[in-house]
Formats: sequence, C-alpha cells, structure tokens
Amino acid sequence: MQHKQATLGFIGGGNMAQAIIRGLLRSGHPAAGIVIADPAAAQRDALQAIDAGLQVSGDNTVPANRSDLLVLAVKPHQMQSVVQALEVTAKRPAGQVVVSIAAGITLQALRQWFSGAPALVRVMPNTPALVGAGMAGLYADSKVPQEARDLAGYALAATGQTLWLDAESDIDLVTAVSGSGPAYFFLVMEALQQAGTELGLGADAARLLAVQTALGAGRLAAESAEEPATLRARVTSPGGTTEAAIAALEAGGIRGIFRTALLAARDRSRELGDSA
Repeated sequence: MQHKQATLGFIGGGNMAQAIIRGLLRSGHPAAGIVIADPAAAQRDALQAIDAGLQVSGDNTVPANRSDLLVLAVKPHQMQSVVQALEVTAKRPAGQVVVSIAAGITLQALRQWFSGAPALVRVMPNTPALVGAGMAGLYADSKVPQEARDLAGYALAATGQTLWLDAESDIDLVTAVSGSGPAYFFLVMEALQQAGTELGLGADAARLLAVQTALGAGRLAAESAEEPATLRARVTSPGGTTEAAIAALEAGGIRGIFRTALLAARDRSRELGDSA
C-alpha cells in the first residue's frame, strides 16, 4: 500500500495532532484519508476549518475502526482510560499501527491495555511541527515490522525531521532535549528581549532582534556541517564583545543550568510513565 493511500486516524485533536495533520496535508496526503476524533465541539470545529475534507467525529471508535495508522494524541493521564474504552467499543483492523505521542507512557503499559498485540510505536514530537520545523524521536521494538515503522515515519516526517532511537529509554532524553527544548529557546529569546528593553531598546526592536537572531543561528547551525561549538568560536573574537558576553554566561554556570534542566525534564517524563 502506498502511504498516501493509507487512512491515518487521530484520537485527540489538540495542537500536536493538528501539527501532524497540517504537515500531512502540505505533503499531499488526501484530507479524506485523515480521520480525527475529539470530544470538544470547539476543537472539532477548529479541525474542520483546517480542511473541509477531513473526517471529524466526537466518537473515538470512528478513527480506531477505520485507520491503518492510529495516533493516540491524548494526555498521559488519559491514555489508559482511552485505550481501555477502545478495547470494549472498537473493532480495530488487523495490522493497524498504533502511535503514542504521550510522554512517559511505555510500550509495556500500552501492551497491557491493548489486546491483539498491535504494532506499537512511541513518538516524542515537538511544537515547531506546527510550522513544519519539528523534531520527532521514534522508537519501536523488534516485534514491529519494517512496513509499520515506515508508515509511522511517513506521518511524522511531514512535520520536519525524524530520528529513530535504539532504546526506549532514549525517549525520555529526547523529551528533555527536543520535546521540551523549544521552551528553552523561547526563554532565551524572552530574556534577550527583556534585557534589550531594560537597556534602552524599544519593545518591538528588541523582539525583532532576539527572534531573528535565534532564527538565523538555528538555520546556520542546521545548514552547516560544523559543530555548534565551532560556529560559536568563529564569532567569538579574542577581546571582542562576544567574548565578553560568553565569559559572563560561562561564569554564571550556563552549562550546568542546562544539564540540570534536562535532568529535571527527563525525570519528570519517567514519573509521568510511573503514575499512568
């Protein structure tokens, strides 16, 4: 089956589901091949506004029963009840691929809740998927056939870059680095903007300078074969302004701060799985 002929289902129509759906539509996947369920009428209206051809429902069994690939885009604390309800009410097709984008929910937990041993894939995407610049880490164990991996990869590649992981535990690290990562860069932009205004720039000018500089640095790093450390060193002239700024950041312990932040995010991801 060609991937564009596959029916892709979503349970939950929030921001991340919408990001994947918009990416699929941009990549040429037909709207009629996308089925979404969400309990909120306002959310269903927002989904339908993306494309009138999307199949939108308030009943989770609709995408569950029709989809070659089913994306579970619900909160971690909702996952067990949603899956167990499906097991009672839905008649999922044989060979269906099930993708979970919920932080912390392990394959072992999903297998306990599902019957019939579906092909399970865990994914940790991030919010830049909304503009086609996402980063998604994917993991499936050896029980999942290559065609199932390919279909999951197809769906997530529509949102940006994808990376298949060697171990399920790496999902928690991906959550810390890229899943939560956009917020770290937003915080840096926020801090630059705030400091700029405090030092005398207008608010609009400070925002433009902070945001465009972040965009430019990200694009330069993405399009260069050199490491970020090399790019940083190249603009850090001895005795110059950048060197003074970098020295101040290093003296403030910026590397240790980021390591502590990532550990906190990783540990919270694990806690979410333990409490599900």
